[in-house]
Amino acid sequence: MQLRYFAWVRERVGLEAEEIDLPETVTTVAGLLDWLAARDDAHAAAFADRGTIRVALDQMHVEHDAPLTGAREAAFFPPMTGG
Repeated sequence: MQLRYFAWVRERVGLEAEEIDLPETVTTVAGLLDWLAARDDAHAAAFADRGTIRVALDQMHVEHDAPLTGAREAAFFPPMTGG
């Protein structure tokens, strides 16, 4: 799965993107966020407050309970504001 990080999520992780192989036990966006937060200190800092993280699977905004089935890309970003 391709992961893309934006704004302060990218700054905390230290990467713009990465390719990962997910464990079979990770089946939802929430599970992915938990798994990422446990990877290392940088990811833990980026995903410490998971409630503020917005996620898109294959460029479609989804809720944290969304299944990962068939998704090729996940993007993570902070809340956006309009103007």
